[in-house]
Amino acid sequence: MSEVFDWQHYLTAFREAAEAAGFTPTLLADLESGPLVAWERPGGGPRVYLSAGIHGDEPAGPLALLELMREGFFNPAVDWSLCPALNPSGLAAITRENAGGVDLNRDYWQRATLEVISHALWLDARPTPDLFISLHEDWESTGFYFYEINLGDDDPERARLILEAVSPWFPPESGPEIDGHDSRAAGWIYHPAEPDLPEGWPEAIYLAKMGCPVSFTFETPSHAALGERVAAHMAAVKAACAGIGA
Repeated sequence: MSEVFDWQHYLTAFREAAEAAGFTPTLLADLESGPLVAWERPGGGPRVYLSAGIHGDEPAGPLALLELMREGFFNPAVDWSLCPALNPSGLAAITRENAGGVDLNRDYWQRATLEVISHALWLDARPTPDLFISLHEDWESTGFYFYEINLGDDDPERARLILEAVSPWFPPESGPEIDGHDSRAAGWIYHPAEPDLPEGWPEAIYLAKMGCPVSFTFETPSHAALGERVAAHMAAVKAACAGIGA
């Protein structure tokens, strides 16, 4: 896999793969750098929402969703919704922030950006998902880790299976703190449904406030080869979704 992320090629490739898999697009915002699009395929079962690309310098998540689409991962019994590229201008410029210099993943309370305004309106108009998964990368980590926000039953075995699924590519990030947060175990941050900063709501907090019962934010180490990061994200998604719609 090339280490260079080609935004325009990605737009075409994802559209082709999603349409072939029976997903329907909804244009959320038509930006100069490219469209912000949500993709949906009703299934009548549990509702699962996945997102990626909210930070434009983290390409492994968008590419992982593309590869999952191409390999036919998305179970027809599940009600799927995907936003694979939430920051078109950042992905085009390979910058964390959007073209206005705003970190979109801190804007879900204030809603100061067109991207987040249009995305939040779309989320508000849909039923709350049963599971939310967000794909990210971390320039400072050496291993894989994830945030879990859980409003329901605790399930340590599910966390163990996610870390085990990713282990062929990355060990779990270790230490009493991970990304500035207390770790519950290596690679696992059990985060309350409250933002770290009162006005700096990320997408996962917004989903929790909507009542989404469980969410995972997966983080791969950006220093590693892109193909390994993509494969790790794919494995983590499969583990988190295991048994859903079966």
